[in-house]
Parts: sequence; structure tokens; C-alpha cells
Amino acid sequence: MGHAPVMTWTVRRAGPGDVGELARINCESWQHSARGVVPDVLLDRMLPESYLNGWRRWVRLPDPDGVFVAEDEAGRLGSYCTVAEARDDDDIHADLRTGELIGVHADPLHMGTGAGRAVHDAALDHLAEQGFRYAVLWVLKDDWTTRSFYAHHGWRHDGATKDHAAGDQRVPVVRYGRFLNARKRNRPPSGFRFPAFG
Repeated sequence: MGHAPVMTWTVRRAGPGDVGELARINCESWQHSARGVVPDVLLDRMLPESYLNGWRRWVRLPDPDGVFVAEDEAGRLGSYCTVAEARDDDDIHADLRTGELIGVHADPLHMGTGAGRAVHDAALDHLAEQGFRYAVLWVLKDDWTTRSFYAHHGWRHDGATKDHAAGDQRVPVVRYGRFLNARKRNRPPSGFRFPAFG
């Protein structure tokens, strides 16, 4: 099986007109990448229409929250990335303003085409522009494909784990972190200790 060809993607903020596609990609991405990690019965019950109201709220949230989409030359969405201020006090870095990458999700047909990387990079740039200097994310512990994507883009597992509710099930997730002011190399400022959570 060969790699998908890299495509040209235009990244922009999501708007109300994207809600249907965001909901579709949300479901199809989970059903593709979490298969074998999350119980099939939960994935098979995911329907885009169940997510429309949540996406209507998300695309209207003010900065620093943001939803970024990658669209191809025909205007079709290939991926999205959602970011916000860190939502849990335990995720806040002791010394740096902390943002959270809530997720990068790609249409399974566009995985490996650069769509995920495009929205990932734009979302991290957005957090940095909003004054965040550190970011965290949570990912399914046994989703090695997604973990590899994040590791390839400079994220490092910091040792934190917890259980995440998936319907009536609990699945383990792990936390990754990275510095935003040194995104290309993921190196902290000189003399800085990595990381100290409060």
C-alpha cells in the first residue's frame, strides 16, 4: 500500500458553513483511527448529526479558542484542528501560559496528504500569537498512529495518564506537551527545566 500524494491545502478559520463537514470528519476520523482502541459499538453509533450543535458553538467561540480547517483547491475540507486555553488546571504549566490542542482530525481519504500537518501548524501558530508558550494534548494511549503523528511534529509524552470516558467505557489516554516558542525544534529556552506542572 502506497502513501497518499501530498496535496496543496489552504488553511483558514472554520465558520458556520463548515459545521456539517466538521461533524462528518469528526465521526469518520474517530471511526477510522480509534478502531480497535475504542469499542466498535461506540464508534458505529457515531452519527454526524449528533455533533452539529457542538460544532455550531465551537465555530463561534472567540480567541484564544479556534477551529482551523484545511481545504483543497475545490473547497472541500480535508482536516480540522481545534485549540483552546488549557481546560484542566492539572494541565497548566507552572511557569508558562498553556494552551491545549484538543485534536487534529482528517478525513480518512485525506490522511497522509499534508492536511493534518497544515491545520496542526496553523493552530499552534495561533496559540503562540495569542501569547501561549506551552501546549498540551491528550491522545488515546493505544492509538499509535496518532501518537506517531504528534511525536513527528515535536510533541513529547510527559508521563501523565488518565482514563477518558467513551460512552459507558473508560479508555486510557496519555498527555503530550511541547513549547510553542521553539516549535521547529521543540527545545526549551536556555536553562529551562522541562516541564514543571503545578
